[in-house]
Amino acid sequence: MSRKPQPRPTAPRQPAREPGRVHWMELFFDLVFVAFVGQLAHGIHGDPGWAEFGTYVLLFFPAWWAWANIVSVVNLLPGLTARVLGVAMLAAMAAAALMAAAAPEAFGERAWAFSLANAAMRIVLLILWLYQHRTFSTDSPWRIWVYNGGTAALWLIAAFLPLPAAVSLWAVSIALEILMVANSNRIGANRSMAAINIEHAGERLGLFVIIVLGESVFSIVNEAATDWSPSTGLVASLGFIIVALLGWAFFQYGMGTLSSGLEHLRERGDLIGILQTTLFMPFALVLGVTSLAAGIATAIPEPFKPLPLGATIALGGGIALFYATNAAASLRYGQPPRTVLIWGIPAVVLALVAGLLVALTGYVEITARLRHN
Repeated sequence: MSRKPQPRPTAPRQPAREPGRVHWMELFFDLVFVAFVGQLAHGIHGDPGWAEFGTYVLLFFPAWWAWANIVSVVNLLPGLTARVLGVAMLAAMAAAALMAAAAPEAFGERAWAFSLANAAMRIVLLILWLYQHRTFSTDSPWRIWVYNGGTAALWLIAAFLPLPAAVSLWAVSIALEILMVANSNRIGANRSMAAINIEHAGERLGLFVIIVLGESVFSIVNEAATDWSPSTGLVASLGFIIVALLGWAFFQYGMGTLSSGLEHLRERGDLIGILQTTLFMPFALVLGVTSLAAGIATAIPEPFKPLPLGATIALGGGIALFYATNAAASLRYGQPPRTVLIWGIPAVVLALVAGLLVALTGYVEITARLRHN
């Protein structure tokens, strides 16, 4: 009697990354979001008003929120193979690239494309979250279907609606997601989020800040290369020093605080604190860096002209927002207020005062020129 051939044992699939490390495909994915930031940042160059600043914030937050969600679910899935992780990142990149291309006219002719891109991003998230749930949980997946499936449907419907109604659905979708995150403890999502890997989260955020600072340096170099002169070189050098010092402060001191602070929150079981300092506060920090870069880029081409009021706000306000966010995060991590405020308050006040002085100087100069004319 012949024996039936036995199936060969299949080798276990190797995960793409160690639990606490970032995979190369995740960094590749981040580059598309930096392109998105660069697209939007052009809107706050020159002399932006409140409408331009508001548009920048309103369009950037959906992209940031999608990035934060991608980071969270990948963090909770350290066992993803290289193939699965790569396909997921490429799909998310395609959605983010469409979002970036549509961003300049997202409140105009390309609103439908911006809506479709956000819907596609949430479909990718839905698949990943369902995979995470099937692997690690036996609870009902209703939260996932509402959080990503329901909001994906809202963004998809918005693609076929006129602008006022479409923007309303955007707001409803994001508000629903934020509300569910803010009430994680009440709806039971804290059980899955409690497994978040602190090392991966900290490294992921630090690498994203590196890329955003790099985009700021690129903006400065690009402006300096357009008008090659000693005066523009001087302003560009000063701008580079400012960005470099912010990077120095963040990576020499901030990253240590970030790692120890997240570990402290995890030991306390403070999931809300972890979410606040990894999802919401970094958004304000990135806003500060990009606003600062926009102000510097405006100053470089015309170094001897008064800086417009909008650019002054972007410059001084960006630095102030950077330090205020770091101070708020440090306090949330449990550092003594006396230790934080001794550097936080002077940094924020000096940035605001410097911006105010530049604005007043520009106002006086412009008024004087108008009188002479």
